[in-house]
Amino acid sequence: MAPTVLAVDPHNPDPALIARAAALLAAGNLVAFPTETVYGLGANALNADAVAKIFAAKGRPAWNPVIAHVADTAGARALTSMWPRSAQILADRFWPGPLTMVLPKRDVVPDVATAGLDAVAVRVPSHPVALALLRVFGGPIAAPSANRFTQVSPTTAAHVVSSLGERVSLVLDGGPCTVGIESTVIDLAGEIPTVLRPSMITRAQLEDALQQPVHNASPKPITIGDNGTVSGQRSPGMAERHYAPSADVWLFDVGQRDEMIRALVALPGTDDVAPIVALLFGATAKLVLPHTTVHSMPTAPDAYARALYAALHSADEQHARLVVIERPPDHDAWTGVRDRLARASR
Repeated sequence: MAPTVLAVDPHNPDPALIARAAALLAAGNLVAFPTETVYGLGANALNADAVAKIFAAKGRPAWNPVIAHVADTAGARALTSMWPRSAQILADRFWPGPLTMVLPKRDVVPDVATAGLDAVAVRVPSHPVALALLRVFGGPIAAPSANRFTQVSPTTAAHVVSSLGERVSLVLDGGPCTVGIESTVIDLAGEIPTVLRPSMITRAQLEDALQQPVHNASPKPITIGDNGTVSGQRSPGMAERHYAPSADVWLFDVGQRDEMIRALVALPGTDDVAPIVALLFGATAKLVLPHTTVHSMPTAPDAYARALYAALHSADEQHARLVVIERPPDHDAWTGVRDRLARASR
């Protein structure tokens, strides 16, 4: 059974539709809605039972915290026990927008939302539908990406329905997401600001705003204590395999295209074999092989990010047996995209 899908004007959301979604959230139900990054699977962030439904619907492990979306800085401060000057600087510069900050939490935030950690991830989204929903609901909304765990994140309402189906009560369809990959996450709970998940707001931009160095997080393994508690991840999106299509993913660098073609030609296959999908860098990219669909990916980082998940969803819709992806440049502006590609290929 498919969920109810309501089309909402992304620039001027219908108050009646927003009120319907807010009422479902208040009753402890799950509502999917668009943000500028990806579609979120929303629940009342202060209701432990409602947040637990997110984990059940996604098949998400308990060690993976979720982001609390809020309408404004005051909403974020209500969830955090410390609000350093660095948080205010970044809020003034980047909110509303695709930046998540991790800060010490207040007791009002249930442990299920933070994976039992002492810190909460908060952000103010910029999508008009998300902001309207937050304001009418009147509280924080926990909302990881609205898809099954490790699968490709949704950037359209159709992606949500395909992945979650009846596991979600309502989907607000506000059109395609404008950023296209998840937010940058920065940890401000320690002495040194640290990027936990890179994305379209870059480390260089954060350093410029803060006027101090910002570190990148070192990979930290999941650990299980003697009492069965799990720890190790302070941010969503840090699992080794994530954002992945059903098919295997091969990555190759610019300049290795001929080598990749030889590897593809050597693959066994028949006339009715499942297709190969290739994401090649640049509008003039060509790859003429049987049973191969080519996506010519944009050369600008923001446009590439908007196109990436749609291309990976297309591979799933074609039941591709293999996805080959030409890596974009190893520059700061591409760090978020390259992170998603690396995790999709593991």
